[in-house]
Order: sequence, then structure tokens, then C-alpha cells
Amino acid sequence: MNDTSEIDMSATRAEVARLRLEVGVSDQLQIQRLKKRKLLLRDRIAYLEDQLTPDIIA
Repeated sequence: MNDTSEIDMSATRAEVARLRLEVGVSDQLQIQRLKKRKLLLRDRIAYLEDQLTPDIIA
């Protein structure tokens, strides 16, 4: 291999590594957002179900 192609290969490897890191970070942010949304939905469902259940005075 000549020096130019080694430099190109190194730059390509560096870009691949950078892109993989970027994808991983965005995936983690998306997962956190989805988990938060899931909790909010569960809370809303519980609230609405509670509204449908009549109060029983013991």
C-alpha cells in the first residue's frame, strides 16, 4: 500500500468509528425518551381507570 491509501483507510476507519458513536448516543437518547413516555402513558391509564372505577365507601 502507498501512503495515500493508508491515510485514506485511516480516515475512513476514523469516520466509521465516529458515526458509530453518534448512532449509539442518539439511540440512548431515544430509549430514554421512550421510557419516559411509557411511564407517562402508564400513569395516564391508571388515572383514567381510577376515574372509571366507582368509589366504594366501606
